[in-house]
Amino acid sequence: MANKNALLIIDAQYDFCHPNGALYVPGAEKDMERLSKLINDQADKVDHICVTLDSHPVNDISHPGFWQDKGGNPPAPFSIIGLKDAQEGKWTPRFYPEKVLKYLQDLEAQGEFPHCIWPEHCLIGSKGSALDDNLMNALKHWTRRGKFYQAVTKGTYPLTEHFGIFMAQIPVADRPETQLNQSLVKTLENFQNVYVAGQARSHCVATSIKQALDYAPGLADKMIIIEDCMSDVPNMGHLGDPIYDEAKKRGLRFVKSDQVQL
Repeated sequence: MANKNALLIIDAQYDFCHPNGALYVPGAEKDMERLSKLINDQADKVDHICVTLDSHPVNDISHPGFWQDKGGNPPAPFSIIGLKDAQEGKWTPRFYPEKVLKYLQDLEAQGEFPHCIWPEHCLIGSKGSALDDNLMNALKHWTRRGKFYQAVTKGTYPLTEHFGIFMAQIPVADRPETQLNQSLVKTLENFQNVYVAGQARSHCVATSIKQALDYAPGLADKMIIIEDCMSDVPNMGHLGDPIYDEAKKRGLRFVKSDQVQL
């Protein structure tokens, strides 16, 4: 059957997957070894591959340099900044304060993720934004059959987090790149099975699945989660767990990489 199997590979980039990466997710390099083996072993049966690329400017709302305390110091990575912190001046945004306060207000009303400060990561054009080497080699092996992998960027707008691949955490009315990516949804809906892998399980993979469940249920029904090709940000797996529980209730399938027979 044509258009049977698609692979959706989320943010499998150096900064997440390499031990020297800025936001290394422990276990991610082994995840990519397993995923790459799957692609190499069953390349003839993979009809489409989409890779998403987390892509941030330096002055991103989630990076330390965007914020300062009363002494002009940036927050440490993994600090949590709430609306009250910003209103009371514990942490002050260095840019666009009115938009930032509105963002924090909307984020807290949404109630999914707190505003976490991450190490500068996946900077546009940087080494850290590149795909994992093992995965890249597997993609090249796959493309020799006359295939073309699809690359989708996310996170380029600096004033909202963009965990999920389909839309930003808080979409912005006049910024199309933050709104629901209907083109990506339609492309993936063309396939019978959409196998999902990538980084991190706790954040970008989980949120992408939630967005599919919420905004593209027809696509969500086609998703098959490759459980051993994704890992959690340390101590944050609990943030994604409710999403996976809901996905199981909704009938999404979960497999190990060595169980996949395309």
